[in-house]
Amino acid sequence: MLIDGLQCGHFTRETFEELRRADVGAVTVTCGFWEGTVESLDSIARWRDLVAANSDLVAIATTAAEIETIAAGGRTAILLGFQNSNLLEGRVRFVELFAELGVRAIQLTYNNQNELGGSCYEAEDSGLSRTGREVVREMNRTGILVDLSHVGNRTTKDAILCSDKPVAVTHANPDSLFAHKRNKTDDVLKVLAEKGGVLGCATYRNITGDHYCSSLASWCEMVAKAVDIMGIDHVGIGTDRSHNFTKPDYDWMRMGRWTRGIDYGAASAARPGKAPPPAWFTEVHHLGLLPGGLRNVGFTPAEVEKITSGNWLRLYRDVFGAAEQRAAAKLAFVQTDPVLATTPRLSAAS
Repeated sequence: MLIDGLQCGHFTRETFEELRRADVGAVTVTCGFWEGTVESLDSIARWRDLVAANSDLVAIATTAAEIETIAAGGRTAILLGFQNSNLLEGRVRFVELFAELGVRAIQLTYNNQNELGGSCYEAEDSGLSRTGREVVREMNRTGILVDLSHVGNRTTKDAILCSDKPVAVTHANPDSLFAHKRNKTDDVLKVLAEKGGVLGCATYRNITGDHYCSSLASWCEMVAKAVDIMGIDHVGIGTDRSHNFTKPDYDWMRMGRWTRGIDYGAASAARPGKAPPPAWFTEVHHLGLLPGGLRNVGFTPAEVEKITSGNWLRLYRDVFGAAEQRAAAKLAFVQTDPVLATTPRLSAAS
């Protein structure tokens, strides 16, 4: 199976059918960018409704074991994620609450500096703040993956070193292969690998470049070069594919509520609109071409398995395990506490 470290957009039944055609076993979806707490709760609720309405094709997963079970049953596991920390509204205790609602990935910053640290587009990267350190530790404790994709390089390195668990850059590429503020420098990627993290190689043309988007072989060669930098155990897929987005969606992603002006995000004035997809990835189901493409550039079957799913699963087991342990501890407490253990029977008797 394939695991995609990040996609975004408006998913529909047709999108889910395309993911199944490609044998995508799991995908982290984007529940929000600039949204605050209540809007983020609305988004989670909408996702729950969407998944329930398409339960023959998808199911929400909160553990690595659930991903494997869902995929083995012929469905795609949905991991709920956010590309910013606005959902917390400065409240560290909300990390635990969102973890219990099933959120499994939060990006520390999006395109702007926030109270946690610096973003990739700031002229000066402030590094991870005191608040950021507290949030990272709380995410570790509650089983949420720290995502550093749009985060500045200095803040990224700080967060990697601060975290007790491996972290991820779910959708970016090496800056040494295609220079862009969204991409990560080799020194950061090497620290990410040393601490057990994973880079999800992106297909978004604005941060991948025309050359690596020109063919399946070219994109897979980029993956091979990322492996040369980080090692075979630390590279995965994170396409950053968007579904059914129109101009208002791109405006929201790039400008949110923070400016009255024009901001192009990863695009530019010369290429302001939607970036064309890679030549080999014009339809979602073309993701299914990746295993063959990776084999054709020299990866062994075992290496292909690591890139397409194994490295993500290893990371998820490590990070999400904290949530499993906490859930097990709560269950054990309920079963052994004399009041809580008898409450359901009292209610039923009444």
